[in-house]
Amino acid sequence: QVQLVESGGGLVQPGGSLRLSCAASGSISSIYTMGWYRQAPGKQRELVATITSGDIPNYADSVKGRFTISRDNAKNTVYLQMNSLKPEDTAVYYCIYRAGVAGFLSPRTWGQGTQVTVSS
Repeated sequence: QVQLVESGGGLVQPGGSLRLSCAASGSISSIYTMGWYRQAPGKQRELVATITSGDIPNYADSVKGRFTISRDNAKNTVYLQMNSLKPEDTAVYYCIYRAGVAGFLSPRTWGQGTQVTVSS
């Protein structure tokens, strides 16, 4: 079992920045992907960004150039630096963890979510 604990959400004005963190604990695989999804009110949950054990990032088109995902393997932690935030970025952000490599990934483990609100 893997547990995920997110932090860093909050209220920010348009154009501002926030940094989300997600720490994984428990039975952590030696190879794993972590990342972030988000869900806005009335919308489906969508991918924001992921990062593999080889530090290869993948971003949704809507956040490219504004968000940066990174990881600290020693701490089993993934970060999401969010800059130039827009009101449409408002959502609950969920951390995910998947053991294994592409094509052989485990089901996603989800965090509890952290609210990000972008509003003036």
